[in-house]
Amino acid sequence: MKHFKKTKTESKKHQKVLNELIMVLGGEKVLSAIEDRICYSYDGTKQKALPDIVVRPGCTSDVSNTLKIANKYEIPIYARGAGTGLTGGAVPLMGGIVLDLKSMNRIIEICPEDFVATVEPGVVTKHFQDEIAKFDLFYPPDPSSAAFSTIGGNVAECAGGITGLKYGVTRDYILALEIVLSDGSVINTGRKTLRSVTGYDLTRLFIGSEGTLGVFTRITVKLIPKPKKIETLAAYFSDRDDAIDAADLIIDNNILPRTLEFMDQMTISAVRGYGEAPIGEDVKALLLIDIDGTEESISHELPVVENACKEKKAFKTKVAETPRERESIWAVRRSISPALYNIAPHKINEDICVPRSKIKEILQKVDQINEHQTIYIANFGHIGDGNIHVNIMYNDDPGQAALAESIVNKIMREVVAVGGTISGEHGIGNKKSQFMELEISPKELAIMKRFKGFFDPKGIMNPGKMFI
Repeated sequence: MKHFKKTKTESKKHQKVLNELIMVLGGEKVLSAIEDRICYSYDGTKQKALPDIVVRPGCTSDVSNTLKIANKYEIPIYARGAGTGLTGGAVPLMGGIVLDLKSMNRIIEICPEDFVATVEPGVVTKHFQDEIAKFDLFYPPDPSSAAFSTIGGNVAECAGGITGLKYGVTRDYILALEIVLSDGSVINTGRKTLRSVTGYDLTRLFIGSEGTLGVFTRITVKLIPKPKKIETLAAYFSDRDDAIDAADLIIDNNILPRTLEFMDQMTISAVRGYGEAPIGEDVKALLLIDIDGTEESISHELPVVENACKEKKAFKTKVAETPRERESIWAVRRSISPALYNIAPHKINEDICVPRSKIKEILQKVDQINEHQTIYIANFGHIGDGNIHVNIMYNDDPGQAALAESIVNKIMREVVAVGGTISGEHGIGNKKSQFMELEISPKELAIMKRFKGFFDPKGIMNPGKMFI
């Protein structure tokens, strides 16, 4: 765990910050005990760096006052939701203050007649989806971590999820933001209307900014009518390319599934035994597909989807006949991340995204890069929009970690070469900052850094992230 030794001057400054925070916010909202700070030292990447102070604000005023103090003393500050990020976005690399926003978890309002809702950043995504479903409304962004990740974190990383092909990602549903800037001032971007083109789109600028520009304290989202029905289909293949061809044929038939998920042979080997439906040894690739809509639309689309899979050599298809069967099928998909540790104890989870026409090519490149290596690679994810999770698995043997990192480097170069992106949904954090220059030109990077300098002139907002 990183824990930088401080000089006497720095220690005195941190004590002043602690005292001032307690005086302004109250002692119950400010934590400094080592056992508390350790709980905020890591995220989903398993990196560890110890913060000096943890603040748990209850309102926008608390966030503003915290940032005013941090700005005054030039102390780093790291906004944090549930800590589920996979690129190090919430890790306090340089000490300072972690701002834990989970207590700001109110659904402020749901306006069914306007198709909008406003929430605080600590609202858990799945809880919000369940609440608006009571109004027959739907908030589509659905990351795999939805059961525990927060909407604030989703906005900070511009999270995607399994419904992205048909419904888009988080940025497509954010209408307005209340944001506290690095000096503690508060701005409001966007409007609570389904359309607004007044001025520059500052809302979009902040979405995906990973806490490097400001802290979200209120988020207004767009809602859509909840689909009347969902049907689920699993298709089993003996060849990876056949599964990819089937996904293409489904879309070529002018059908956009709610979800179109892919699992390769290594992934299947890891999850075999999960769920109630056994996956045979002869299965080398798997598609999991949801179709949603009306009774009429599904009755037309489901046979087309099933026939497309069979035409591309699926040797078995299974349509879920009950909610329990549907849950069993999707339990396999949700089990992937933990199940991969059955292969090896260490994992690098990359979320590359390539043009759909390049999926076969990039997976072949990954095979070639890993040929004759002692590393395991499992590929799965959102094949409908080209967002593939490439998981590099390695053990504790000498040189394995370095070999895994070198493979990641080669994969990223190939991804960019075919017109893809180094991150489809996880963000950059500090784990991918070394690859930014592969995809972003020096001119564009310079513009981004100027934005960063304008909104955060003292460099206190999530330092060490996104840019090297």
